[in-house]
Amino acid sequence: MEYKTTITRFEAYLRSEEKSQNTIEKYVRDVKHFLSYVREESWEREQVLQYKEYLREHYKVSSANSMLASLNCFLKYQGRRDCCVQTFRQQRRIFREEEKELSRSEYKRLVQAAEDMGNQRLSYILQTIGSTGIRIGELKYITVEALAKHMVHIHFKGKERVILLPRTLAEMLQDYCRKRNIQKGCIFITAGGQPVDRRNVWGEMKKLCKLSGVQESKVFPHNLRHLFAASYYEKEKDLVRLADFLGHSSVETTRRYTMISSVEACLKQLELGLLFYDQGPAERRGTMV
Repeated sequence: MEYKTTITRFEAYLRSEEKSQNTIEKYVRDVKHFLSYVREESWEREQVLQYKEYLREHYKVSSANSMLASLNCFLKYQGRRDCCVQTFRQQRRIFREEEKELSRSEYKRLVQAAEDMGNQRLSYILQTIGSTGIRIGELKYITVEALAKHMVHIHFKGKERVILLPRTLAEMLQDYCRKRNIQKGCIFITAGGQPVDRRNVWGEMKKLCKLSGVQESKVFPHNLRHLFAASYYEKEKDLVRLADFLGHSSVETTRRYTMISSVEACLKQLELGLLFYDQGPAERRGTMV
């Protein structure tokens, strides 16, 4: 009973802190994982350090650090800052994992697959996220009223976020609304009239994998946001403005979105023309010209 009460109160605390639903679910899941590991009603810093070592052995550093961040939040909430631990240090990555990187051509195939399946709503959702870089949770703010202004205002956690809608996107969505007789409010809605949520979109996107030939590991809503960021930065090379478009308060956060997508691309960038070795016969190689 004590375990359930602790989790329930922690969840209520996170809501009072205005954490997003996805964040709440993740923090609660991670804390349950820790409590399941210690299997004790009372524990000290030593058990937390043992758990940290367990995470190092069984998870990637990024995943382990994410779980430790959740745990530290829980420990601070309980007034046990003495039990908080540092996250693992890791070298800053300069490229993303290719098996997770969604290319422009793969994105196009996903959109086409949605059209071929007769799911125009999903096709337009993909294109809306891809061309604006919005978070999946912000999709509900794309309304009929916002199309005329090409601008969406979102108030969340005491901050205002402005999303700009490209003119071509606004025209496309206006045509979509006319055909669907959507005259006001949220554009992307379920059959019951409610705004589509993350689970709706995620599930529908996974159905496109086989038809489009795109790996399932690449097909999730947030990857469209990464594609927007990479495409914008490739075109404009303006990290500060990109941070504004993505709603990041720190450019360092934005920087992660603009990592080069492959090791091969990084290797090509390192060919700077600063090596002057002869490419002749084997016995002459290594001789500077």
